[in-house]
Amino acid sequence: MTAPAVVVAGGGLAGLATTLALAERGFAVRILERSSPPPEGPVGKAAELWQRPTIPQSGHSHILTSLGVRVLRRSAPHLLETALEEGARLLDLTRAAPPGADHREPSDHELVALAVRRPVLDLLLHRAVRALPGVTIDHGTAVRGLILDPSRSRARGVLTDRGEQVPARFVVDATGHKAAARAWLTYAGVPVGDDLTGPTQLRCFSRFYRLNAPDGTLPGPLNRGNAAGGVWDHYAAVVHPADNGTFGVSLGALTSDPATTVLREPAAFTIAGRLSPHVAEWIDERAATPLTGVRAITMPPNCLRSTIRPGRRQVAGLFSVGDAACVTDPLYGRGMSLAFEHAFRLAGILDAHPAVDALQSELAVSLAQEIHRPWYEQAVQDSRARSGLWRARANGTATSPVPPAAPGRPALAEVTRAAAGDATVWRGLVRVLMGLETPAKIFDSAAFRERVRGVHAGLAMPGPRPPTRKELLAALGTGEER
Repeated sequence: MTAPAVVVAGGGLAGLATTLALAERGFAVRILERSSPPPEGPVGKAAELWQRPTIPQSGHSHILTSLGVRVLRRSAPHLLETALEEGARLLDLTRAAPPGADHREPSDHELVALAVRRPVLDLLLHRAVRALPGVTIDHGTAVRGLILDPSRSRARGVLTDRGEQVPARFVVDATGHKAAARAWLTYAGVPVGDDLTGPTQLRCFSRFYRLNAPDGTLPGPLNRGNAAGGVWDHYAAVVHPADNGTFGVSLGALTSDPATTVLREPAAFTIAGRLSPHVAEWIDERAATPLTGVRAITMPPNCLRSTIRPGRRQVAGLFSVGDAACVTDPLYGRGMSLAFEHAFRLAGILDAHPAVDALQSELAVSLAQEIHRPWYEQAVQDSRARSGLWRARANGTATSPVPPAAPGRPALAEVTRAAAGDATVWRGLVRVLMGLETPAKIFDSAAFRERVRGVHAGLAMPGPRPPTRKELLAALGTGEER
């Protein structure tokens, strides 16, 4: 019996992960990817040389959260093992636990993150996928439209930019932020609903370094478990360890803040890093050497696509994954892990229910909502609170209160403050930040809320303080723009 044919539009992480999950279940998959194939040769060098104009975020800091590690441990252990062999490392998040968390909980083994550069993980995934029987990868090829049945209710394949008609039982949109399925459907005359969106108002400046210590000794503690640094009242500065003695430093600022545009310059970037608690020791010239210049990127808004929402007309056999399904504030690093989770669970549905019908569409939409909606809603809330605070500091105005995502739910800042002195709150917070539990499950628990209220009152955040906005701008030589 011939395996069902699947076309995956997009060869980024989400498309590759979905292909891996489907191919290992016996599906024949053809990936259509616009960009050129990666270079051959040693993984580290090939990843550095891989030009990825269709994935601008590839050159910025990434980390696979505990959710992503759990998915790989369960569904693709060979990929995780290869990543570790190629220099990635698992970070034990319990090392950042507050006093009183010395005892181990049964679930603490899940509190890990994978430190790896995005191009390295993508390259390993690409090589794993292309080695599978039944997988074809066409580079330099883009999908221009859908082939639908006469009723326009079922996808039958795609049309490429070369004019080729590619029949398929299933079509997967893995085109990232572009979310091309919306344009395909609109062009075909199929009504498309509105996406749900919420601004991040975030831009990031990133630079990669290599540790000078040959044994990979870290210059400072990872106070955030998987990272060092913080998200403060007017900017963010975070170190993300990666593979083979490399790490990335990311500075976050408001998109509407011209005073911080100077962070594009290496000298200004270094000044800000040296003023930032837990970051300074990492970029000391005695500890590390820069590998890249400063890369700047404006982050897209949080977005829950109409193509995965219930109550909309669904085209059977068409599925969106990764950023084509949902985008959440990248400051919290959920994207790769959610893409892996969605890929493997969607493949399970298509394997168990191969008939292209209304039931299959309903199951797929329900799955997408279960995986993505809680994190979209939390991201909108957190982005609004953070950008409101940063804007108030930039304008010298009072901060406007942000309504909670759910009645009575504590704000992320409250939980973070309480977690500094309470091991139970810390574990709950980390399980949410790492994607292992939804905000509703942890933050809406009456017992958890009581602990947050009890610890939060009058508690000051420990550790060194970041520069004020005035101090930072003075050091950067920009002054106040008002």
